Amino acid sequence: MSEVPNIELFIKASVDADSVGNCPFSQRLFMILWLKGIKFRLTTVDMKRAPDVLKALAPGSQPPFLLYNDEVKTDTNKIEEFLEEKLAPPEYPKLCCRYKESNGAGEDIFRNFSAYVKNPNPALNDRIEKTFLSTLVKLNMYLETPLPYELDQKPNAAESSRLFLDGDTLTLADCNLLPKLNIVKVVCRQYRDFAIPKELKGLTRYLSNAYKKDEFRYTCPKDSEILIAYQSVAKYLNK
Repeated sequence: MSEVPNIELFIKASVDADSVGNCPFSQRLFMILWLKGIKFRLTTVDMKRAPDVLKALAPGSQPPFLLYNDEVKTDTNKIEEFLEEKLAPPEYPKLCCRYKESNGAGEDIFRNFSAYVKNPNPALNDRIEKTFLSTLVKLNMYLETPLPYELDQKPNAAESSRLFLDGDTLTLADCNLLPKLNIVKVVCRQYRDFAIPKELKGLTRYLSNAYKKDEFRYTCPKDSEILIAYQSVAKYLNK
């Protein structure tokens, strides 16, 4: 067995600096390390009040960043690739997807969500909401469609019964998408009184399964943190 590396993950701190802040990139890496099953130190950082020695670790960078032994990594995508390469089987689980389509599932949701909650004009709301809803429907279709391994087991399966994007275990794709979906759920409820339709059974099942997993549930910021982050950009519809 190889020597266990010394890992410290620096993530965005909450407003009161006592817990995790609203940052889907920070949560993504937090989830990955938890799923890898390796011991690591988690440090929440308010860069405005951070000591100079911490700022010197990653000059000009905002959390998240990673300290792996004496090596500093600051790009989230590259950190993900680095961890998947370094923390590999047999000691650590492989988290990449079996199916490349899983990596892109839901990729257009966050962009359309942003347009939806930033629009203050009621006359435009229906059109923007329909576009946003179509991205949820698209993800739901992917989650309801059986993957090849499911069809190998049940050739006549009409609907998927898998727990997550790529199967019954969380993958890198889930670590990327779920933090964003949590933000979508919280902000849309507050600013649009909008909830993900129960008719989207695949998406509803996916989120229900995700919130049962410690790696997701306990890495989520408080709803209040998300709303604080969006209070300057999200708009209520003008009456």
